[in-house]
Amino acid sequence: MRGPGVGQSSVRREGTRERVPHARDLGWDESLYGGQDAGAGTRTEDRGAGGGGGAGGGEASTSHRRKGPRRRARKSGKRKIFRWVAATLSLLILGTAGAGYLYYKHLNDQLRGGSRAGGESGVKKAAPNALGDTPLNILLIGSDSRADDKNVALGGGKNLRDSPPLADVQMLLHISADRKNANIVSIPRDTIVKIPECKGPDGETYAATTTKPINETLGRGGPGCTLTTWESITGVYIDHWMMIDFAGVVAMADEVGGVPVCVKTGVHDKPTRTVPGGSGLKLPQGTTEIKGKQALQWLRTRHAFGNDQNRAKAQHMYMNGMMEKLQKQNAWTDTGRLTGLAETATKALTVSDEIKSVAKLFDLSMQLKNVKLDRLTTATVPTTEWSQNKDKLVMVEQSADKMWAMLRDDVAFDKNGDAAGAKPTASASASAKPKGPVAETPATLGVTVINGTNGNNESAVEGRARSMAETLQVKGFTRAEASRSAEPRKDTVVKYPKADGDQGKANALSVAKALGLPDSAVRADAEAQSITLVIGADWREGDTYKKPKTEAGDLPEGASDKVDCMDIYSVYRWDGKS
Repeated sequence: MRGPGVGQSSVRREGTRERVPHARDLGWDESLYGGQDAGAGTRTEDRGAGGGGGAGGGEASTSHRRKGPRRRARKSGKRKIFRWVAATLSLLILGTAGAGYLYYKHLNDQLRGGSRAGGESGVKKAAPNALGDTPLNILLIGSDSRADDKNVALGGGKNLRDSPPLADVQMLLHISADRKNANIVSIPRDTIVKIPECKGPDGETYAATTTKPINETLGRGGPGCTLTTWESITGVYIDHWMMIDFAGVVAMADEVGGVPVCVKTGVHDKPTRTVPGGSGLKLPQGTTEIKGKQALQWLRTRHAFGNDQNRAKAQHMYMNGMMEKLQKQNAWTDTGRLTGLAETATKALTVSDEIKSVAKLFDLSMQLKNVKLDRLTTATVPTTEWSQNKDKLVMVEQSADKMWAMLRDDVAFDKNGDAAGAKPTASASASAKPKGPVAETPATLGVTVINGTNGNNESAVEGRARSMAETLQVKGFTRAEASRSAEPRKDTVVKYPKADGDQGKANALSVAKALGLPDSAVRADAEAQSITLVIGADWREGDTYKKPKTEAGDLPEGASDKVDCMDIYSVYRWDGKS
């Protein structure tokens, strides 16, 4: 109520200070809409009445004097009505606009933000495809922070108020460059990973570590550190992050009216004699639409689902259910739904600074609008027990690398796409490629070659940079030189100075073509001094690059985790009575 009032008051104040335009100023016909002011109309009628009386005293004049004022009075009344309607509409329109602006500002003011990255991963945004499009990657983070009363009430742990928050839910949402398919990938919270050096929002620096689980990244520099860690692990550039806490989960579940989930038997995730804690989740067998605290319990349940990997499956079931619910509600086109979602989401979410506005979040959500449910794939990176602690996990490197490569190359996780339309035809590709300058003669191009073959935590291939520089020299790039520096990378890239623009790109593409590298391996780099070939862990031998053959849907065993109903560990099964 306050917002519209302020907006209308502001409009009235402006109206008293500036001249209100007449209809003619707006291109309207004044004779049709009664554009004269009331005073002028009355004076004209008075003059007309007097003139009629002075013209003669016959019957006709008397009749004219009797009918004229009434007819003019009726016209004057119509003019007043038109003026009233016009003035009222103007106030309503301007008042609504004022209130709309204030409401928009209110939503923006509710959003909280933070830096996109917490450190340097060295990962650059993927090059556009032939049509100029790039994939979109968003890191979704669930925080277990107990920093306020609401989160303590929902999650317990009053003694954890001052403890660093943990990122107990981490999912990478990848939307393909053509916006036709999407993947949601999880890394279980207790997975030991290499966490790079990060700097927190308070300026504190956290040293790199190789002995901490990935959920501790949130307390080592905030969401930006979690994003930097994911980039370092996957080699995938992540555009944005979004974070939600306990209270936010409850609010969003309530806003969509509940999310459908399914269990094969009744479940009650309660403390047992040997295992304390539990989320408190209690559901009957079959499908239930959960919301409020129940939604939070579902996302936090681990014991009843058996382990962290199965918990990720349950979380993915929830995400699929929410996506289905939003599509059924026409959430992208229904103004009422959008308003409710915007109000709730801006309170519930914290986002990276570059998307900290309602307009940008709306644009972001529109990227998912056309993804069909059978093209949304959920997966969890395969893991195994950590040798130093059986309660911790490590990724199965070969499986993880395959998944990360599919994300980097924008290969669909599903097989439901149109095979015929998956790649542009030769003529379409040729016409789609932007025209640009021709590459300069190879002998005139300086190329620096760097050995980055230790990008997968393997030892570097000795002499790799030197041998590849010699290969380039044979191919005509006589100024190619090996560098003694190292730059560990999972994937091979050809970088060129960003300042060199299209000519620099054409030159770099000629290097890539000579070695059999795909166009996607060519990247602009603001810090590059010349064309730089970094030989990654994906090319440890041979003079010609052979891209690993990966087909859509060819996920490693154990990665795909979409299920219709969740299994319940026997101890936590519930008969629906007690």
